[in-house]
Amino acid sequence: MLDRQHLSILREVDRMGSLTAAAERLNVTQSALSHTVRKLEERYGVAMWEKDGRKVRLTEAGRSVVTLAQRVLPQIERAEEALSDYRDGQRGSLKIGMECHPCHQWLMGVTKPYLMAWPNVDLELTTSFAFGGVAALTGYEIDILITPDPLEAPGIHYLPVFDYELVLAVPAGHPLAAEDHAEPIHLLEETLFTYPVPPERLDIFTQFLVPANSRPRHHRNVETTEMMLQLVAAGRGVSAIPNWLVRQQEEALGVRPVRIGESGIQKSIHLGLRTGDETIDFIAGFLGTSRQTSA
Repeated sequence: MLDRQHLSILREVDRMGSLTAAAERLNVTQSALSHTVRKLEERYGVAMWEKDGRKVRLTEAGRSVVTLAQRVLPQIERAEEALSDYRDGQRGSLKIGMECHPCHQWLMGVTKPYLMAWPNVDLELTTSFAFGGVAALTGYEIDILITPDPLEAPGIHYLPVFDYELVLAVPAGHPLAAEDHAEPIHLLEETLFTYPVPPERLDIFTQFLVPANSRPRHHRNVETTEMMLQLVAAGRGVSAIPNWLVRQQEEALGVRPVRIGESGIQKSIHLGLRTGDETIDFIAGFLGTSRQTSA
């Protein structure tokens, strides 16, 4: 019957691309690995892979098993880690996923007090997901998802922990610095710096520019907040950025925040978690520290 060993073998073969590498990763001999899968193929009458020179290529049947493995194995591994943590008195390893660039600065303010309050909890952070943050959360690859754009999903709920306003950062001498707010027309001749996110997921486009059928003269992606504000301070353009990040560098760099539109763009950092997990002590501790730090 199909069991965990089959799932592990096919997942590693898919990852490594060869039987030899997969066997080394699983600490078994190649012959034992091949024999195990051959018995599975004989039972169900389908091939799991095909030889492609020195490498192997999964068949459609093999690919379907790998898809199952990618969903099931992280949950099993996470459960085993939790059992080991309870056995050792560690109480858990908190895995956090993050879907937004400015959230990193906010998280750094929460991390220190949390680690001091929970010295026996390991904290892991990831910003890359194979299938998106919500999928990583439902698949037990992470325990908490930090995002400004909650995506509803069964068994997942979100807690807002930090409110902020998305603003335009402009040089202190820029004409917009004296205005009450910016209109789309003000960006027609501007270079707009944003984090490297597709425009269809950027609020300044979806809530401000696109409804007015307007675009900036140039749009440039910048990886870090620090570089973005340096470029703005040097007069190279303007940036869409959370207001609290502008305030941190307002005097040092000579940049100013300007409201985007008459009503502004209001946002919140949310913590997404699986329903019921808020009762786990070290997760509840992170939620509490997040609220206190943000307040």
